[in-house]
Amino acid sequence: MGVRQEHLAALQALAVERWEDYLGERSGLPGPRANLELLAAAGDVAPAATLLRWSAADDEYLACVGTAGIGRLVLEGRPALVADLRRRAEDGRWRVREGVAMALQRIGDGDPGLLRAVTSDWAAGPPLVQRAAVAGLCEPRLLRAPGTADHALAVLDRVTASLAALVADRRRDPDVRVLRQGLGYCWSVAVAAAPGPGFDALERWAASPDRDVRWVLRENLRKARLLRADADRTAALAVAVT
Repeated sequence: MGVRQEHLAALQALAVERWEDYLGERSGLPGPRANLELLAAAGDVAPAATLLRWSAADDEYLACVGTAGIGRLVLEGRPALVADLRRRAEDGRWRVREGVAMALQRIGDGDPGLLRAVTSDWAAGPPLVQRAAVAGLCEPRLLRAPGTADHALAVLDRVTASLAALVADRRRDPDVRVLRQGLGYCWSVAVAAAPGPGFDALERWAASPDRDVRWVLRENLRKARLLRADADRTAALAVAVT
């Protein structure tokens, strides 16, 4: 039995009223890494009302658990909750924002077409919503679904173009920095899943004089997954954006 299954069994053996104590005792917080296995298990089985209540909690771990679990509720026939996820993508707490990305990944596991539709819409949103879209999409297992890798490249292209269009003063804002950091690894995940069109896209962006775009490319080109995908093109791009 894996860790997630162990937590699942433990939760199911407890009354729901005791779950918050169980989560609080095993959250891993404060600390560098939250208990993601427990987070996933709670999202698997918590009642809808409990997940929604947790998603609005002041406690950061409960809010993350509840937010990530909303992905399950969307798949169970509550698509209107996508709007709630979009609002939480701009939460001031980074773990809650990660919960949004995890919720999108739950959606993608069950309905890749819905994930593509949601992230296409979010790609036109503000920076933290855009960041949630690319972070939710750029998960290797999701990119194996037909059409999703190409869609991820298209979303990354749109979001990168929006970053390049921002005025200089705006780029110092915290939300833009968060977006830039997300782009700094998401491109490599998508390119590794679709190397042909992915490297073509990176080569187009390598011609950009924009400093932030070039920083995004340099960060991605440091990732071993790109070397494994195509060492020669990676090396050539690294020279081009130096």
